Amino acid sequence: MIASEAYPYSKTGGLADVAAALPKALGRLGHDVTLITPRYRGVAPAPVVDSSRVEVAGTWFDVGFGEASLGPGARVLFLECPPLFDRPGIYNEDGVDYGDNAVRFAVLSAAAIDWLSRQPEPIHVVHGHDWQAGLAPIFLRDRFARSRPATVFTIHNLAYQGIVDKVWVPRLGLRWEDFTLDGFEFYDRLSFLKAGVNFADAVTTVSPTYAEEIQRPEYGDGFDGVMRARRDHLSGILNGIDTDEWDPRRDPHLPEPYDRDDLSGKAAAKRALLEIYGLPADDEAMARPLVGMVSRMVDQKGLDLIAAIAGELPSMDATFTVLGTGEARYQDMWRSLAARRPDRVSVHIGYDERRAHLIEAGADLFLMPSRYEPCGLNQMYSLRYGTVPVVRAVGGLVDTVRPWNPRNGQGTGFLFAEYSPGALRATLQTALEMCRGHRKVWTRLQKNGMRKDFSWERSAREYVKVYKRVMATRLEPQPEGRGI
Repeated sequence: MIASEAYPYSKTGGLADVAAALPKALGRLGHDVTLITPRYRGVAPAPVVDSSRVEVAGTWFDVGFGEASLGPGARVLFLECPPLFDRPGIYNEDGVDYGDNAVRFAVLSAAAIDWLSRQPEPIHVVHGHDWQAGLAPIFLRDRFARSRPATVFTIHNLAYQGIVDKVWVPRLGLRWEDFTLDGFEFYDRLSFLKAGVNFADAVTTVSPTYAEEIQRPEYGDGFDGVMRARRDHLSGILNGIDTDEWDPRRDPHLPEPYDRDDLSGKAAAKRALLEIYGLPADDEAMARPLVGMVSRMVDQKGLDLIAAIAGELPSMDATFTVLGTGEARYQDMWRSLAARRPDRVSVHIGYDERRAHLIEAGADLFLMPSRYEPCGLNQMYSLRYGTVPVVRAVGGLVDTVRPWNPRNGQGTGFLFAEYSPGALRATLQTALEMCRGHRKVWTRLQKNGMRKDFSWERSAREYVKVYKRVMATRLEPQPEGRGI
């Protein structure tokens, strides 16, 4: 596997969680998995087990590979290349992308393929994640002399397309004939994402609904035609969650453990959450519904909808705890609300693991009104922790949250379809009213969610089906080897 970030070593979003959790789940199923990811500044060095030199953009780079275990059957190799990865940021600095990102992530793929080519036993599948690994299938074709492994490419978010000027085509050692029709040309520029989509044997996205949505113009970000052309090779596999990392029965960030048979520890988490955010934690505050949100503060996550009703939030007889970072206007919005109603609204700008876990455990409701959502993980964390999601009916949110049905007591959360402030307001108010006035029903709703299985083992088995399918369709015979 090739990924530009992997939790807990590096993280900007859900890709990092998937890149670490999927190899571990595959390893537990008996497969042999190696994840290759950069060692960025701040990541502790691991024993270097291999080194080589790779050429990209007319420059030779000395690279090393430090090895660490991810668990049975799975390991991570940290790509050591300080000139490219020993920097303050992963992709950017002060909001400005690094100008050599094309080189940095071409080297990631090239170094991974170079390492693979020197292994004594063949590997069956190369699985790249997002645009940063988009050149891997091409480098595998051009730089790998032996019988080639099958390739899988996963799109975590189609909005990030790795687009650079076409002058990079020859600089990166790519062919102009590949750039043209059905290659990686995107409006006369080079797209790493399109390269991955078009040159991999199979393409996956992170939820079934998102796989359908990205074939439509309203969600395709200009790629809908590309995705329709590859529909026969496209599938949606719902992400899982790390059920060891996210488990209210043994979460070290929580003051007390709890489960669906005994929810009493959730009250202790709520009190701790209120206290860490500097909010009142008296009996009145504990009885009031607590709404949590952990999110990038950008339009994609529905922050424009929240901004449209921001003035009404403090009067909803609820408390709001927010964690995240993003656009300055949305950060300022939450800060302004917190300053105006410090007893009802509190925000922490940035990311803090303990706060994230406390929000999932201590909140009564979790707010996720996304414009689009390829999969989403937080709604699954919320369900596992007995925190009821309020989400928009889109992407992976549709695949994971079932609407509450008062007639039969089924469902796990509250959904709205129309992307409008009014739809968000009405749905949030409905959820708050039920939380305040129907505690027995609310408890059933919580337990419905906690019964759902979002483990990575379930998702990993679906990936294995894809791996076996692409291995079977390779023209070249696949000898016995080490795995993935």
